[in-house]
Amino acid sequence: MAQIVKEFVVEEKNGFDLVQLNFSSYKGVADVNKMYINDPVMIHSHLSKVNILPDFAYTIKDRVLTADLNHSDVEQESFGKSLSSKLFATSEGDFDHTWEVGLSDKYAYLLDLHFGIGQANVDLSNLKVKRCKITTATADVSLNYMKEAGNLTEMDTMLVKVNMGTVDGVNMTHANARNMIFEVNYGKVNLNFEEHFEGDKPCHIATTVGAGAVYILLPAPQYPYLVKINSTAMCRKELPSYLKELSDKVYASKGYQEDAKNLITFEIDVSVGSLVLK
Repeated sequence: MAQIVKEFVVEEKNGFDLVQLNFSSYKGVADVNKMYINDPVMIHSHLSKVNILPDFAYTIKDRVLTADLNHSDVEQESFGKSLSSKLFATSEGDFDHTWEVGLSDKYAYLLDLHFGIGQANVDLSNLKVKRCKITTATADVSLNYMKEAGNLTEMDTMLVKVNMGTVDGVNMTHANARNMIFEVNYGKVNLNFEEHFEGDKPCHIATTVGAGAVYILLPAPQYPYLVKINSTAMCRKELPSYLKELSDKVYASKGYQEDAKNLITFEIDVSVGSLVLK
């Protein structure tokens, strides 16, 4: 299949301390990760069946570099059509486009990433990410931090919102975030917090699923954390035996201390489906 190869690069390296990247694509498989060159932003794409080429621009103001890439569909694909495309896709090629988004460890980032349908693979290991917002229509999101390769700066908020799909997160304590918010209307959330990050600040993790499943691998019991559950009778729950119930649907780890500086608080809300904590 004929494809168009496009590359968008910000070659400016001076005059800013922070990079705001706004990336929006209506369809495709995207990989976002660290690259080993010094440009603050590099986006490489393979496009097929193109109705309109991506629009890319960047500016520098008040020591912030703002880079915008927007790839919209002139046919305005309906949600029903996008849903069938997702359900019956058999390979990455069925999503028409691939994206490689490269970032540098030389700069700090604010990320605003939107994916329509497809797959987003986001690895922010060894990068300086101060805030990360990911939204999708029916795209699955895979978040991964390599072992011993966390965020190089403190993150204020990580927000992931998926209308229909799956969110997978590996070594998520390495995000070094004060707040994490995962919202899925229909689908699954699988989060791994087993690899503990030796921080000295609290972290709040909110997970909400309308209909579907939540699976969370908790930190080891000796670390301080709370688990607060808001569920209905239509949600099946499975919790580890070591969690102590402090009050109605509020549980504590063995290492829980109310005044712990590195206390992790999990708030989990599942309306219909299942919740499994390990």
